Amino acid sequence: MVVLALETVGLTKSFGGFTAVRGLDLRVRRGSIHALIGPNGAGKTTVFNLLSKFVAPTSGRILYKGRDITREGPAATARRGLVRSFQISATFPHLSVRENVRVALQRRLGTQYCFWRSCASLAALDGKVLDLLGEVGLADAAEMPAADLPYGRKRTLELATTLALDPPVLLLDEPTQGMAVEDVARVKDLIRGAAQGRTVVMVEHNMSVVADLCDTITVLQRGEILAEGSYAQVSRDGAVRAAYLGGGHG
Repeated sequence: MVVLALETVGLTKSFGGFTAVRGLDLRVRRGSIHALIGPNGAGKTTVFNLLSKFVAPTSGRILYKGRDITREGPAATARRGLVRSFQISATFPHLSVRENVRVALQRRLGTQYCFWRSCASLAALDGKVLDLLGEVGLADAAEMPAADLPYGRKRTLELATTLALDPPVLLLDEPTQGMAVEDVARVKDLIRGAAQGRTVVMVEHNMSVVADLCDTITVLQRGEILAEGSYAQVSRDGAVRAAYLGGGHG
């Protein structure tokens, strides 16, 4: 029996006279790594914005673990455990790497608004912080301001803060965009590790990352599903090759 983490039913989003997503029926299996790919304008980012509630659908439904969350706000959806990263690095630039991860851990402990707590009480989180930084290869940069990190390591820090929230479902928006080859390899390993016991949905242009990591790939074109299946299946599809794989990145 297939257990779904996320499902959309007839999901549609129109902006004025333009329909960015049209009647999308997406099924994301729990515990899988599921990629959304497609050319520019395919609707990938709009789908992510709909799933994370940054925009409201024109019609259709979004189900999370079988529960209809279509009209729920973004904060409520995030509290359920559906957490998103962004294409642009979203860290606190003037906090240290360690402090960035500690802020995320405070959210898990329910103390994120307790600004009057002493530094000593927050220091109790530092063991877990250092464990996380070790996992992502940032232990040597723990006291460095996030603003001083190279781009690839900033994206790694963002992934560490996302993992600190321990979400059941991760939405990763272009996790390897703009990275050097060595950073791509590191982040690919991190995503593989993060997927143990979690569901990962990712928008990604790097086809080697998609091929190595993803169980299921949904190819979008003009807001609709063009093809779906394993990498081997979609890469053999003539329509997919014409629209995306053979026509450059989008």
